[in-house]
Amino acid sequence: MSNRLLAIILFACLAIATGAGAQTDSTASIRVTQKGVTGIESIDTLTVNEWDIPTTHNSLPLTMLFSIFPGGGQYYTGHYVRGGFITGIEALLIYEVYINKSWQKDRVYEQAKPFQDSVAIMNRKIMEADNRDSLQAYHEKRQEYANRVRELSDKKMEQEDLRTAENAWLFGLHLYGMFDAFGIWYNNNYRSVELRSMKKALLWGIIPGFGQMYNGEFGKAGLLYMSIIGATTSIRTSQHMVNYYLKRKHMLADESPDSEEYEKIAERVTYYRKNRNQYIWGMALIYLYSLADAAVDALLSDFDNPLHLAVLPRLEGGAQAMFSVDF
Repeated sequence: MSNRLLAIILFACLAIATGAGAQTDSTASIRVTQKGVTGIESIDTLTVNEWDIPTTHNSLPLTMLFSIFPGGGQYYTGHYVRGGFITGIEALLIYEVYINKSWQKDRVYEQAKPFQDSVAIMNRKIMEADNRDSLQAYHEKRQEYANRVRELSDKKMEQEDLRTAENAWLFGLHLYGMFDAFGIWYNNNYRSVELRSMKKALLWGIIPGFGQMYNGEFGKAGLLYMSIIGATTSIRTSQHMVNYYLKRKHMLADESPDSEEYEKIAERVTYYRKNRNQYIWGMALIYLYSLADAAVDALLSDFDNPLHLAVLPRLEGGAQAMFSVDF
């Protein structure tokens, strides 16, 4: 599984999770009880649609305590679909990082052991050889076994770097779950439909995630941090593999630049450079998207406000005030 594929799966699954939560909870409603929305009690207490289910579990310490476990904060606050997706994805990543990758590592060691033993045997035969023909044959066999050991060593290095990147995505996903749980608690207690300043949202958005938190969208901030952590680690691991193969490439360029091994190493360098650059561009696009998202959320922050006031021109001249109430 490549780093890019892992990122696509995570984003797709989390998008499904939030979408499923929105669809399941769309019939739920909360009451606008914040003071100063309109000043008219009969209007301020009108119900508005909100995808966060109102819950009687409003303890912040318990919400954050349960969120230590994958999806626990969502289960505690009654968001079982969202919690289920987080638990499922984290369970798959835990299996991949800590079980499957360990099994793959042990398997590589098992595959390499016979070739390492063969290299040692050929070394001993080379030391004991008494004619040139035997020496040449032993040397060729030794080189063949050594190449196999090197190939398996390269495979182990790639697996370890991928494991590091996957572990970072796992940590980022868990951090998202904690941010999302806090966001559920926050919206259940301090949800506001007052219009927020788009300028302030953009200024706060210069610091990644702060624009989303200014708008009360803590789950989106968690997604942003998950992406930054995962992409940053993937950039670092990809660059590590570039450096690893570049050393081999430079050595082969002096010894045998026309060999098949040189071509393979050059392909690996190109592959990991491309992988690294894709994550760099991805991070830049995510940052720009976070700025746009913060501005749009601020612009639409009063969308659920039951009172909309507007000043419109009159055909006869002058202006007239008009307000609409949504039911």
